[in-house]
Amino acid sequence: LGKGQLYGISARGLAVDTALNSGEEFPQFTEFWLVRPQANDKELTVYALLDSPRVTGAYRFILKPGVETAVEVKSQLNLRENITTLGIAPLTSMYFFGENQRSEVEDHRPEVHDSDGLSVHSSSGEWIWRPLVNPKRLLVTSFALDNPQGFGMMQRDRAFADYQDLEAHYEKRPSVWIEPKGQWGKGRVELVQIPTPDETNDNAVAFWVPDVKPKPGQPYDLEYRMLWQKESETQPPLSWVTQTRRGHGYTHKVDDSIALIVDFEGPALKKLPADAKLEGIVTADANGKLMETNVYHNDVTGGWRMALRLHRNDDAKPVELLAHLRSGNDTLSETWSYILPPK
Repeated sequence: LGKGQLYGISARGLAVDTALNSGEEFPQFTEFWLVRPQANDKELTVYALLDSPRVTGAYRFILKPGVETAVEVKSQLNLRENITTLGIAPLTSMYFFGENQRSEVEDHRPEVHDSDGLSVHSSSGEWIWRPLVNPKRLLVTSFALDNPQGFGMMQRDRAFADYQDLEAHYEKRPSVWIEPKGQWGKGRVELVQIPTPDETNDNAVAFWVPDVKPKPGQPYDLEYRMLWQKESETQPPLSWVTQTRRGHGYTHKVDDSIALIVDFEGPALKKLPADAKLEGIVTADANGKLMETNVYHNDVTGGWRMALRLHRNDDAKPVELLAHLRSGNDTLSETWSYILPPK
């Protein structure tokens, strides 16, 4: 944790066969060695041994505490047997309900979550934001990448008013950003979301899955940096999504359409006049039909709001949506990547 943060999201050494029918294996750290720090040292070095039936690993952690706590991770893994899904740098969090998915039971709190989205930075420079959901059944999605620049489970809502919880103080839960070192090659950032009936269960996990897995007996070296953030979080340079709201909204005629409101803020938008001409570039997969898209200035935040309405063809299937803000030929925001889960 960093200064002023409360425990929420957690980081694991490795994820093995998560969300597979064969069952997940949970490697554990079985031994630790602490390097005794000197009086003036500002970092702490810890060595650890990871072990499970099919994999073992040696880890070195260099902890640098502060307002933002950094953890330098260096590891060597050795597989004893083949593994279907090797999850690197797994982050485990909780999403019960929030702006884009209201509580199904009466609750005085507007939102309850340790993280509200997955952020991904690709080697091409694209930033992607996927808001978390609490699905009715297991939901596994991923982003294929070549040498990712980073990914993280983030808590972007930072006001007490967002949660109204004097005990849990979800506004103080950290975001965790994973920054790869070296070339990680081709693979995918996988997001697993599991239904939960309450806030006591961690139900969201994200990790990196390499396309080429090591063979049993072949050493696999890996390095990355973990950043535990609250005051200053890793964000895209142009603009980012601050909230996603879902609801039917007002229509002249009652229909089965779904309305989504997406707010963007950031330096690229702050400098624009209120009458600037922006457009929302939105695409939906085959299960969704876009009915309308509007973009207008948010005179309260100084950002811009995108409002869209769509029809879902099959309620038993999800809808995947992609959107960003554009002015002329210039992209002004990260990519909003939303999964509307099945009913």
